[in-house]
Amino acid sequence: MKQWIFTIALSISLVCGQLEAAAGEYTIQKEQTGGTGQEPAGQGQAGQKQAGQEPAGLEQAGQKQAGQGQAARTENADFLKLYAQSAVLMDGSSGRILYGKGQDIIRPMASTTKIMTCILALELGNLDDKVTASSYAASQPKVHLGVRSGEEYRLEDLLYALMLESYNDAAVMIAENIGGSVEEFAALMNQKAEELGCRDTYFITPNGLDGVKKDKDGVEHIHSTTAADLAAIMRYCVMESPKKDEFLSITRTQNHTFTDSSGRRSYSCFNHNAFLNMMEGVLSGKTGFTGGAGYSYVGAMENEGRTYIIALLGCGWPPHKTYKWTDARKLYTYGLEHFQLKDVFREEVLPDIPVTGGLCWDEEGTCQESIDLKLHLKEEEMHLPLLLGEGEQVQVTKKIPALLKAPVREGQKVGTIDYSLNGTVIKQYPVYAGRGVDEMTFSRVVRHVLGIFMDFGKSCHII
Repeated sequence: MKQWIFTIALSISLVCGQLEAAAGEYTIQKEQTGGTGQEPAGQGQAGQKQAGQEPAGLEQAGQKQAGQGQAARTENADFLKLYAQSAVLMDGSSGRILYGKGQDIIRPMASTTKIMTCILALELGNLDDKVTASSYAASQPKVHLGVRSGEEYRLEDLLYALMLESYNDAAVMIAENIGGSVEEFAALMNQKAEELGCRDTYFITPNGLDGVKKDKDGVEHIHSTTAADLAAIMRYCVMESPKKDEFLSITRTQNHTFTDSSGRRSYSCFNHNAFLNMMEGVLSGKTGFTGGAGYSYVGAMENEGRTYIIALLGCGWPPHKTYKWTDARKLYTYGLEHFQLKDVFREEVLPDIPVTGGLCWDEEGTCQESIDLKLHLKEEEMHLPLLLGEGEQVQVTKKIPALLKAPVREGQKVGTIDYSLNGTVIKQYPVYAGRGVDEMTFSRVVRHVLGIFMDFGKSCHII
């Protein structure tokens, strides 16, 4: 018995010494591969630096896409000769800006605001709700439905009135139904904008009428956005929202007829997005105008699997109502002629990573002297469609450590594969551990060493 105790103590001492030695060997190494074509000299270092600056999970809707704000063509932003003071052409798949003119300048947005009002109502409301008109809603200026205080309307009908005719009183009724008040609904609008990464957008009204308000810090804001933010909001509405199909259905409808709850008043709404019939493939859009904002437009179109989002702000003042259609056609045509859709995802050979400081068993229950941890990506993420211009190449950077220290959980994120375009991270794929490895703690060592002597000579090595 004394010999057994001595042997156990000696084994524990040796194992703990191995643990201390292993802890000092942990280092992280970065591996890098080229993208489509050979990566230029020096590009890898820049790509790694950019990747480190971006948060994990860039593909999620709650964070601003890395490509946003980085236009493919900004060296001569007016080469399309647009009327708009600010304009954006965006890749609907990735959120990358393909063309930008004054895309980050804050401007009033007029009734393009209503795309946010609509998508929030679809996501948070019940389309069959009966909405009662308040005196404030009934006081809204033209264009308006002309509701009277106390009248009731279905929420769904109000959404058609909002998006087809751009009625201001319908917007207030929707806001009061969803948020309880216009002010609370505006807070929901700003919260959603922040979730989408639209840091230069500030909502005050649900209908886009010009407004000014001081925030909690006393800073004065106007009801405003940027072309980049407005395009990102539209992209969410038509590409990412769980209610995108309902949004598209409403905004593509040519006309809609309804009554109030009593049936005594009937209305017919007609879609004022004339661009639906100007180019093939137009998916959605919303016009806007106020004296301060001028004419504005935000829209989306699809062609041969390519989805384009456009945003126009300050696109002329009366009598130049058609300038926005001229600019919209120029932007869409530029996108169709200069960008092709490619799936740039590459199947990468992922290295096995040694794990130190752990207890590792094989499938037969034998403790291994060492283990190489297998890595994997999620299968559903193995594609990356991008609109690429002529000569554009994607760089791929693997950021995977050379060693891992236990414990490691099965499915734990242990690295990333970053896809970069023009020095900007477009997509970041998490790399996951294929199995778990327990940490070598004192209690586990004791149990394991005892198992050596109790398991009738079963061979086992502890790392």
